[in-house]
Amino acid sequence: MENLKTFEDVLDEAHKWELYAKLVDQLNKDLALASVDLEFDSEVLPTSLKLLLHEEVYRLIQHKFMDYLNLLYIVDVSEEKIKQLDGNDTIELSENVTLLILKREWQKVYYRNKFSS
Repeated sequence: MENLKTFEDVLDEAHKWELYAKLVDQLNKDLALASVDLEFDSEVLPTSLKLLLHEEVYRLIQHKFMDYLNLLYIVDVSEEKIKQLDGNDTIELSENVTLLILKREWQKVYYRNKFSS
């Protein structure tokens, strides 16, 4: 899991294991639990997924910071990893947080699939 450094790495793994739809489902589930008004179709293109999630994370940081924190809590993004990010550029921060969210969601899907078989 630590070898996943980019959005493309996460997607490549999801496609390799044929779990992209489950990744989208898990993301939708956690977004709903965090009361974030964003839902993806299971057939969403990976580029659209990245762009829309990035925009939503940016919006939450800018306008609904408590909702942003709640999303991080629901997804279970490591607080330590968030603290390591540079918060000076909100666009870059939201892009990095988007990657952390997707990596964590992928972990959940991967391990659930691996250990439920």
